[in-house]
Amino acid sequence: MISLLPVQWLTPKRLLWASIAVAVTTIALKTLAWYVTDSVGLLSDAMESFVNLASAIFALMMVTIAQRPADAAHPYGHHKAEYFSSGFEGILIVGVAMGIIWAAVSRLFEPQPLQELGWGLGLSVLSSALNGLLAWVMFSSAKAHRSIALEADARHLVTDVWTSAGVVLGLIGVVLTGWLWLDAVAAIGVALNILWEGGHLMWRSSQGLMDEAVEPEVLREIQKTLDSFDQQSIRFDHVITRRSGQRRFVDLHMHMPSNWTLGRAAEVRSSVEKALMGAVPGLRATIQMLPSDVEAHFDDPRDLNVPCPDPQSESQEPPRS
Repeated sequence: MISLLPVQWLTPKRLLWASIAVAVTTIALKTLAWYVTDSVGLLSDAMESFVNLASAIFALMMVTIAQRPADAAHPYGHHKAEYFSSGFEGILIVGVAMGIIWAAVSRLFEPQPLQELGWGLGLSVLSSALNGLLAWVMFSSAKAHRSIALEADARHLVTDVWTSAGVVLGLIGVVLTGWLWLDAVAAIGVALNILWEGGHLMWRSSQGLMDEAVEPEVLREIQKTLDSFDQQSIRFDHVITRRSGQRRFVDLHMHMPSNWTLGRAAEVRSSVEKALMGAVPGLRATIQMLPSDVEAHFDDPRDLNVPCPDPQSESQEPPRS
């Protein structure tokens, strides 16, 4: 089974190719389900699968770009390309949600009889099972490879599963009650759900493009590693982190006695860098060495060991130089 394959083999590119194949399959199944039933709920489900296909293709393109090595024009690499994939997918999801609502509202006021619901439900459940299995594998691989593009595609597949579940419940309600308008209500509920998911993906993408700090658990690992080196003669401050796609970055100051030789200081710094990159895979550490009695930022509250001023307060006077 695919879930039993090693994570190293389940690379983002391989899984995105799998996502493209599954999207094509589910498009065929859901379109057939809509054709035989004339259900607007199943139509909305099929429309979202087209978004799955477009998103997987774009994500594959961005992951390929993100894996390019650093060059003269991009000395920090191309890792942020994955955030464009997440944002693009979010925009597509929002667009599809609006289209579904438009189609469902008209059907709400003019309900149409449904046909062959047994076939429609069966095809919808089969396509949902394919999406659910792939999403489960992709989530595990996204965490191992720290790929936001893969995570975004997995989240969208999960949304597709919930979409199908809502449509199926709506159709079952039509069968049990005879209320044809339940089909349109299910479609609108699906649209609102994926609208929220699309907004979430766009937010995640924007935060990544704005150099969001690393995850709390990663920051704890960084601090734990620094604490293992902390002693009377060495201290660390100005620890600043950011994430860029699969990469994590940390910048910090390392203070040491001014009578140390450059060779000894460089040796200690090298040990700290190796420990940090060993504790957090994919981390890149930049350490500035300073004498114990020198601070790089004059009057910085972190150097003075006083609380930072409230940036919202207008009563604070600017620091004097």
